[in-house]
Amino acid sequence: MAQFEATADANSPAGSDEVLPTVANTNNATTNGDKKERGSKGSKDKKRSRNDAGAGASLNGGNGTPISPAERRSSVSKPARDFRDKPEPTPKKKKRKTNKALAAVAAATPSPAAADASQVSTRSPSPVIDFDGLSRPSRGTRERLEEDETQKAERLERMKGAVRTLLECVGEDPDREGLLATPERYAKAMLFFTKGYQQNVRDIVNGAIFQEGHNEMVIVKDIEVFSMCEHHLVPFTGKMHIGYIPSNAVIGISKLPRIAEMFARRLQIQERLTKEVANAIMEILKPQGVAVVMESSHLCMVMRGVEKSTSTTITSCVLGCFEQREKTRNEFLSLIGVNRR
Repeated sequence: MAQFEATADANSPAGSDEVLPTVANTNNATTNGDKKERGSKGSKDKKRSRNDAGAGASLNGGNGTPISPAERRSSVSKPARDFRDKPEPTPKKKKRKTNKALAAVAAATPSPAAADASQVSTRSPSPVIDFDGLSRPSRGTRERLEEDETQKAERLERMKGAVRTLLECVGEDPDREGLLATPERYAKAMLFFTKGYQQNVRDIVNGAIFQEGHNEMVIVKDIEVFSMCEHHLVPFTGKMHIGYIPSNAVIGISKLPRIAEMFARRLQIQERLTKEVANAIMEILKPQGVAVVMESSHLCMVMRGVEKSTSTTITSCVLGCFEQREKTRNEFLSLIGVNRR
């Protein structure tokens, strides 16, 4: 009986119909289970990727780009901080245009009147030299330069009268034999002491500038200088040393002592005399640099005042490369012997 039922179940269509659904259901359950498992895994992966993307977006300003190694912070060396806590970069300071930069810009953009101005003699860029080469020109300087013979005689007479008055004021007799011609002699001597007021820088140079392609130091030292102190009208005497480094052009060496003589034959102070000589050479020759050193003895502090006869006053003026380069300046001072004293 049991054997028949087993055989019937195996062979009968009804038995097969009852068994197949069970197997199909089992397969469907397995398939559905796999799908559910895969679906749960996919949803977990999607959630994980969304979380990762959200984390990346929060760390990178919301753009979702990965963090570069350069932006990662070491949790050991520095505390962890959000990138948004980084201080903003400080803006670069704008460089202020200096006078040299403004001058360069102005030189690069010529004005419409530049062509006309180049043909007309204008005032010198040096504050102590006028357009015609005169230094500190005044009304009296112009009159003396342009006067005729009659005006010269009148000037001499006024000066003679002034000297006679001085002799009388100091207690002397201007009519005694030794002083009769003193007013005239002193007036003529004073005109000679101050003849530099009538001289012109360009006339002294007289075109003696030569293009020789030379760019090494040129020095004329121990130039004797005699000038009048404008404070007490007594002399100060000494020596001047002039050096320059050409920019291809050189000047006749005799012109350097002549320029020094021109500025010395005026009422001066030593500081200004040194600077005027340096500025004149720099302006006329346009060299790489100019250096002038003067050492002198002032009778205003030898004959009167502190009465120190052994004192010496040294002044200097350095322009261009002599001012900018210590090595060049020291070479000049060594060659003129200042550093060895």
